[in-house]
Amino acid sequence: MIYVISDLHGYPQDRFLTLLDKAGFSDNDFLYILGDVVDRNGDGGIAMLQWLLYQSNAQLILGNHEAMLLGCSFVFDEIDETFEAKMTAEKLDMLRHYMADGGDVTLKAIQKLSREEQQDILDYLRECPLYETLSIKDKDYILVHSGLDEFAPGKRIEDYTPEELLWAWPELTDTYYEDIYTVFGHTPTLSYADQYKDKVIKTKTWMDIDMGASFGRAPVLVRLDDMAEFRMN
Repeated sequence: MIYVISDLHGYPQDRFLTLLDKAGFSDNDFLYILGDVVDRNGDGGIAMLQWLLYQSNAQLILGNHEAMLLGCSFVFDEIDETFEAKMTAEKLDMLRHYMADGGDVTLKAIQKLSREEQQDILDYLRECPLYETLSIKDKDYILVHSGLDEFAPGKRIEDYTPEELLWAWPELTDTYYEDIYTVFGHTPTLSYADQYKDKVIKTKTWMDIDMGASFGRAPVLVRLDDMAEFRMN
């Protein structure tokens, strides 16, 4: 069975693992997390990243918040006589933006780790894909963080830029590939209208599963094989 979840944003790891148990997730199943494990709440998602390092049946797809963390990875460089010279105005602006967008809790949590542990996390994130394609019961899927910005029917998924896959903000009327179902998060469903609060949005060509964990709400785990949804009570 294939499961997907998205935008955990520091959601408590113990509750996340309980949710997997509730869904009957086993070693024979596979989990895709559609980005944004980190930032905004709790430990900033560091415990989840450390857990992912050792999971053979779980894969994080890069989200915009992981991309921002990688963009600020210079803060973990060894401080030497060249460090100050490397801190350009552009880097400082990037760091300020990231911290203002919830990255402060994640940076504080990472700084408590050993240099080796920090490097393991950064190396893992650098290897995370921007999307995955798969087939389940003769139905094809694209799993991506935010949707497909600047969508065109003839545009192949591999031709989208990282920005188009990390920062899309789809309209409810947007239509993607007719023969490939796109699953993403990034845009909390409650941001569309009150009627979508705590609900997965499904259209003919795509599905949004971001329940707004960044705002303290509970995420949803979806089993793609039968579209069953699992939530914490």
